[in-house]
Amino acid sequence: MWLRDELLKSIWHAFTALDVDHRGKVSKSQLKVLSHSLCTVMKIPHNPVALEEHFKDDNKGPLSNQGYMPYLNRFILDKVQEEFDVVEFNKICWLLCYKKNISTKHLLFSEDKAFKVWCIFNFLSEDKYPLVIVMEEIEYFLQRLTEAMGIGWNEEKFADYKLQLKTKNCLTAWELIELVGMGYFSQGMNLQTLSMGVTEVFQELILDVLKQEYMMKKGHKRKNWTERWFVLRPHSLSYYVCEDLLEKKGDIILDRTCCVESLPDKEGKKCLFIIKCTDKSFEISAPDKKKKQEWLQAIQTCIQQLRLGLSSPHREARLRRKELRQRQQAEEHDVTERMRRLQVVNENKQRQLEGMRKKIEEAAAEAAMEDHRRRQTELELQDRHRLDLEREKMVRQQMEEQVAQKSCELEQYLERVRELEDMYHRLEGALEDERQAKQDEEAMRKLQARLLEEEAAKRAELEQIHLQQQRALSQTEAEKRELEAEQRAKERELQAAMLQLESLERERHGALEQYEKVSRKLERAATKTKTWKDKVAQHEGLVRLIQPGHKGPQRITNWGPASFTDAELELRKKSWQESKNQGAAAQ
Repeated sequence: MWLRDELLKSIWHAFTALDVDHRGKVSKSQLKVLSHSLCTVMKIPHNPVALEEHFKDDNKGPLSNQGYMPYLNRFILDKVQEEFDVVEFNKICWLLCYKKNISTKHLLFSEDKAFKVWCIFNFLSEDKYPLVIVMEEIEYFLQRLTEAMGIGWNEEKFADYKLQLKTKNCLTAWELIELVGMGYFSQGMNLQTLSMGVTEVFQELILDVLKQEYMMKKGHKRKNWTERWFVLRPHSLSYYVCEDLLEKKGDIILDRTCCVESLPDKEGKKCLFIIKCTDKSFEISAPDKKKKQEWLQAIQTCIQQLRLGLSSPHREARLRRKELRQRQQAEEHDVTERMRRLQVVNENKQRQLEGMRKKIEEAAAEAAMEDHRRRQTELELQDRHRLDLEREKMVRQQMEEQVAQKSCELEQYLERVRELEDMYHRLEGALEDERQAKQDEEAMRKLQARLLEEEAAKRAELEQIHLQQQRALSQTEAEKRELEAEQRAKERELQAAMLQLESLERERHGALEQYEKVSRKLERAATKTKTWKDKVAQHEGLVRLIQPGHKGPQRITNWGPASFTDAELELRKKSWQESKNQGAAAQ
């Protein structure tokens, strides 16, 4: 019994041919004629009312393929009870579709050979619609065809043909017929050889002819030896008068209980073997020992397949090829999925590296901004000092103008004032050095804090990378081999990060040394400032700053006119009175 899927493929071609408008629908009248023809060839009674009853709820017009298939399964295919001529079945579907899809005039073989290639396409095509045949099945068919024609298989030529198709990896039935009919893979062979090769492959794949040849058979009644044309199929060994298969003489039905054995030569016949069935046995003489061994092996293989409950070898081989393609597709899908996951992981790591780079750039920008602010502050301080110096210069000039108006008695006093001014400038320089040292110390402290923060961030990033490497190492060994290159790259990045960390450590040590130098410099400046303050304190009683004089009447003392102000004179008077009182109390 033929598989239902193979029958539905031929019916699909007929249905598609009836769909003239390419809308995916066919009128009910056409489907009635098609159903009647199918019932006739499949030897089942046809019920013309069944189609109307099945689609009584759908009176909107033409029917789709999805709606017609359930009717086929229920009212036609489910009712098949006996064997029918599958070639005639395919012939009906072929006659409906081939003229609308291909012209056989430009082909190297006849219409009958094109029909056989069409049947082979239906056998090897995928079980999904629209029907196509994949490259693996095309290669299998062309190999069988070239072997049947007696020529070698040209792998390079088939590879060139696949390159011509580019991204297309499958063919329709009509493209396959044109490929074979145009003689692309049979150049140099005559038309008869090509036709015989197509017929042989058709008989092998479609009619399940495993082996056929002329051999001698011993009769059961007359016991004479007669030459017959034997045809071996998975379930039977038929014998005909000649190879045109028009007159069948009988069938040897093979089942699980049958066996085939070799016989010794007798009655003038050589290369004998016997097929033992349940009710009778058949003695057969092969042409030579090689043919005898081939027939023994072929018949034994059929019996073994029946015992295992398997179908024909070609169908089993097709199923195995299909399962192999499915496994390969599943493996390719798994590899693609794994590559996609690895790509996602790689993209995530790239984003992390980009984030790290942006953080470094932001830190560098912040450092540049901090340096700019520091320089701006220094410039402002310099401007302030310059303005202070200018104001002091103006004050000094005013004081010099006032001193110029003084009498010659003040020359010695002016000399002391000049010394004090020189001392004051040196003190101002010392204070300036002290302020600069404090600013340098603050800048170094900020730099050290920033370096410590960068070092902590780098350490955290290194720990994160280390944890990621530990998780990557915990994956399967297969992923480990695939990620070895990536791990080496991570190790190089880790080494670079360690080198950068060492560089930051050296910079931190350098900053600490510079900070210590600035601290020592600040201590020296503070010491120097303290020394000058002591000197100023010692000379406070002898020297004082000259200030603008009071416009009132000047007070004359023993030290000269305008030597003291009234307030200073009162203070000196109080001090003198206190010392006098203390002396009297002591006496």
